[in-house]
Amino acid sequence: MKQLGGTQMRKNQKILIGKGDSGSASVIALLVVVTMIGVSGAVLAVSMRGQTERVSAVADEQALYAARAGVAHAVANLTAGDASAIGAPDMPVDFGGGDYWTTIQLNDAELEEGMIRVTSVGRAQTRSHAVEAIVQAPVGGIYQNAIFAGNASGDATYKLDLGGTAGQADLVDGDIYSGQDVAIAGDAKVTGTIRATGSIAGADGETGQSQPIPDLAGMDYAKTADFDVAALFAAGAKYGSSAVAGGPAGKAYQLPEKSPAHVFRLNPSDRSTETASTVKNDYFLEDPYEVVKVDKAMDGTNPTPISLSGIAGEPGTSSDQKVFYINGNLWLHNKQTYSLGLSQDAGDGVQITFVVSGNIYFSDNFFYENPENDGVAFIAMTDSKVKDSGNIYFGDPTFGTLKQMNAFMYAENDFYDLNLSKSGSTTVTLNGNMTAGDKVDINHDYGTTHTKLSVNFDDRIATGELEMPGLPGSSGSDDSEFMVVYWRRVALPEAALP
Repeated sequence: MKQLGGTQMRKNQKILIGKGDSGSASVIALLVVVTMIGVSGAVLAVSMRGQTERVSAVADEQALYAARAGVAHAVANLTAGDASAIGAPDMPVDFGGGDYWTTIQLNDAELEEGMIRVTSVGRAQTRSHAVEAIVQAPVGGIYQNAIFAGNASGDATYKLDLGGTAGQADLVDGDIYSGQDVAIAGDAKVTGTIRATGSIAGADGETGQSQPIPDLAGMDYAKTADFDVAALFAAGAKYGSSAVAGGPAGKAYQLPEKSPAHVFRLNPSDRSTETASTVKNDYFLEDPYEVVKVDKAMDGTNPTPISLSGIAGEPGTSSDQKVFYINGNLWLHNKQTYSLGLSQDAGDGVQITFVVSGNIYFSDNFFYENPENDGVAFIAMTDSKVKDSGNIYFGDPTFGTLKQMNAFMYAENDFYDLNLSKSGSTTVTLNGNMTAGDKVDINHDYGTTHTKLSVNFDDRIATGELEMPGLPGSSGSDDSEFMVVYWRRVALPEAALP
């Protein structure tokens, strides 16, 4: 056998050693790869878990923000007079990548008077949170008083007077406010809180209290109202008698029944004395397509109907939830009847607002058909070209036929009496409110006779139970806003559970 030399042996050894090292390297490389895969898997798992946690955290925040947005939405609606629920579990309101739905609970027995419970559920992806807020209704302001006299003129001698004795004593069921003084005389009674910037005589109350007046100018009704009555008359009115036998007397300008403004008659011939006493055109609230009823008892059992268009089968555009703007004066005064009243077979009621650039005269009684759900607001605004404007007058010019009014009333200037006592109006009752930018100046004493003024505050606007179209806010909005007293996270209500 041939022997290998040293060099050859070393060469072969290198070859053998190289083969053995290659196998070890493969094993090591495999171990490294497996280790790297394991490490990568662990890193990926940690990363995915972190990503999931971040997504959940973001969803949590989004759900909470959505719930709080629902509370803010509810507060804004309450300030605007809307207390209805916002959205629903199956119809939520979209917000910032999530959504919310909100409930509003008025008159909660567990809360103090004036407090409202708002519950809002916010959702984002798979996360849900519920927030409960306790909201306080504003104290004072134009929607919280039975009688409000802002004294915008700054008359230092002004007093809001209430008086009378025994059965003829004035009675106000609700709060009252005067921008100067209040004087309670005789047996007159106020069941609510009396507030005044000046003094209060004859009763206890809160002095030094200032409240904002209605901001009528900010509403710009001439442009924003749903129906411009004068424009509708100018475009299509015809002069003639009532369209039905037994309807309102006298000839007047009137509109077709399908027109929303057909419930007014312009400058009727049988009331020329009244129309001649004013500067502007005079619109009378009376329906020429309805038969006049007398309502001798003056209690609303048989009032002459006012049938609004587009409601309960009546022809024309719907008048519900609408604002009527009248450039002129508005009268509730018909020589054939003692009372006028809404006549709409509408289960959820009818809500309308009459805005007058002039004066409003209440000579006849006015009634709701559905006192729980109906609402009518009468707003008198000043006309810069007419000195006697922006006022509401109570009383028949000749006869004492005014007994009861059901309405929310706002006068940019003053409330005045018009022959309340002279001819026999021994009692006048208003179910609603009296709000004057300047003065409530009802002088209901005539000799030894005192006409009893009763004002029963209708709190449906204040509580949000009634949503009226086109009502003014206050000139100092902070005093008219609902405020969140506190809020907290709560368990999801049953309706929100999966």
